[in-house]
Amino acid sequence: MEEIKKKLQAELDKLEEELHFKLPKAIQHAREFGDLSENAEYKAAKDRQSMVQARISLLHQRMMEVDSIDISKIPTDRIAYGSQVVLFDLEKEEKVRYELVTSEESAPEDGKISTVSPIGQALMGKQEGDEIKVKTPTGWRNFEITRLTTIHEKE
Repeated sequence: MEEIKKKLQAELDKLEEELHFKLPKAIQHAREFGDLSENAEYKAAKDRQSMVQARISLLHQRMMEVDSIDISKIPTDRIAYGSQVVLFDLEKEEKVRYELVTSEESAPEDGKISTVSPIGQALMGKQEGDEIKVKTPTGWRNFEITRLTTIHEKE
């Protein structure tokens, strides 16, 4: 969890600096051009300011959510955050391995999928032996859960 919080904090720090130092200078500079109603630089800086404020708000909310994750309340017998699973793709007849992580930790190329991704959502709460059907961007996929290691069993 500490890694996630550091990543969120780093983005937050960068955006706070932009909001409080860079954007005010850009807005002031744009004001110097006169008529604000037809001033593209001013409008762009104000739009960016609104976007940065919204992202900062979202990051604060996400940090509170991450802080509220209680590892002790994560199930020990079902798929949840931190679980590592081995799935058997019933069509391709091959095994795939995934670890369920937060969206900030997501790295599909490394087998780390978000709990809110289509496959992640379909896996949540399931157990070994369950079959799932998932709609992915490439079409429907059918899996059987052949192995589950929860966050409590990992070393």
